[in-house]
Amino acid sequence: MATKRAVAPSAESIARAERKQLAAEDGAKAMAEWDRRATAVRSNMERLRALRLAKEAQDATAGGDAASASSAKRRKKVAR
Repeated sequence: MATKRAVAPSAESIARAERKQLAAEDGAKAMAEWDRRATAVRSNMERLRALRLAKEAQDATAGGDAASASSAKRRKKVAR
């Protein structure tokens, strides 16, 4: 019968395992950074959307006719 003998890990396999562990840690850090940035972008978009909607609502109640009148006064540029 063949018996299994205990084999000590070689220096190459230890180095490979360490590189694999470092790569896994770097990947986890990168994903956390990506999630943090994505959350920041979404919260900024929500803030800007709220500001835009508030401004549009204020403009609509303050004078909707003034906004349409100013756009009617614009002239087309003449191509030369």
